[in-house]
Amino acid sequence: MQSVLNIKQQTENQTKMEFAVAQADLNKELDLLQEYIDRKERYLQEAEELRQKESLKLQDILDNQYAVAQMDVMIKQQNSKVKQQEQVVERVRVRLTRNIQERKMQETLRDRAFAEFMEEQKQEEAKENDQRTSFTYGQRQKEDN
Repeated sequence: MQSVLNIKQQTENQTKMEFAVAQADLNKELDLLQEYIDRKERYLQEAEELRQKESLKLQDILDNQYAVAQMDVMIKQQNSKVKQQEQVVERVRVRLTRNIQERKMQETLRDRAFAEFMEEQKQEEAKENDQRTSFTYGQRQKEDN
């Protein structure tokens, strides 16, 4: 029983490690997405500043519009990566939950088996005590006769 429980604990620990790695990867993807969103926001602020200047520079405005459009594409791609990584995290989380449940079930089975063993030992001990008592009582009866 204990060896099976040890295997369940090892599997659970491995899955915990996988979950931590998957969550770290998700956090990296989310940080990158936020970086892209912030960069786009800076480009939009720059575009507003370019339009409010006294002398409009058409090339700078066009470059800025191109940069904003590129950021839109990058944000869309990054959103897709984030969704994929969220799915990976969810799959690992489900596996981890299942492993935890299996380990707890194995612990319960082990505890029940131990309780049954202890009860059997208790009954054996009671039986031995009864036999000793009967023997001792029987010996006294013989001595008295």
